[in-house]
Amino acid sequence: MSRTFIYARVSTPEQDPQNQVLEIQNAGFAVDKKRIITECVSGSVAAHERKGFAKLLDRLEDGDVLLVTKLDRLGRNAMDVRATVEHLAGIGVRVHCLALGGVDLTSSAGKMTMQVLNAVAEFERDLLIERTQAGLKRARAQGKVLGRRPVLNATQQAEVLAKIAVGVTLSQLARDYKTSITTIMRIRDAAAA
Repeated sequence: MSRTFIYARVSTPEQDPQNQVLEIQNAGFAVDKKRIITECVSGSVAAHERKGFAKLLDRLEDGDVLLVTKLDRLGRNAMDVRATVEHLAGIGVRVHCLALGGVDLTSSAGKMTMQVLNAVAEFERDLLIERTQAGLKRARAQGKVLGRRPVLNATQQAEVLAKIAVGVTLSQLARDYKTSITTIMRIRDAAAA
């Protein structure tokens, strides 16, 4: 006999997961209170790393149904959502999302919906990468220096190189300039290149 579970997640304590539970109940689903899992955790945390969701995974069995109000309750990232839905499908759990008309994401129509959503997410990610690359190219063309500021300024770097040339150890230079040996090695290696 299949059991129905609700997973309601909010990102901050100011939000109330009960709103999601009520939305599901108002859609006509009657779910036993002991099968309602709520938690407050960022969507950027992978589903399987969340305490509440991990406990839910331990309880779910083949034939069970998991209800969520929106896909972003399962994760903020399309890849994470897809992996979670695929894992649940692999153990025989159907996932229904109210925002998508209650479609079972493990069904053929649900899989198609997930593929379309993943394609859109990938397209958005590619556009973001293109815009970022264009912005970096424009900044370089304008002569802007990108990346972190060097730990040691140009004068200090020249001093380090001069001291290395007369035999001062890297560890002593790191102590003298209050930085790491790695930083001193990078200065040395950049000058040698």
